[in-house]
Amino acid sequence: MKFYVICDKVDVLLGMRIAGIEGQLIVDEKEAAPTLERISQNEEIAVVLITERLAELCREKVYDIKLNRMRPLIVEIPNRDGSGGGMGAISRYVEEAIGIKL
Repeated sequence: MKFYVICDKVDVLLGMRIAGIEGQLIVDEKEAAPTLERISQNEEIAVVLITERLAELCREKVYDIKLNRMRPLIVEIPNRDGSGGGMGAISRYVEEAIGIKL
């Protein structure tokens, strides 16, 4: 089972890749919901990390997956513009999730 990140900032994607988590950068807001749906269909992916801003853009899809499916687990993470404290919060998430200090 794998982690996967869907984000809208390249620094988040790079940080996650350093930690060994693959992902996708979303540059067109219309891509958020279809990408989340496609990723949620992949049997190998157990946890999807998605930035707060992108989660807001596809809130209905996020709720649908959280409420009606057993997997993947969707975890909303802040990016540096989010409410969770910026890059320090992202570093804490990575450190807590996989034990690597960035």
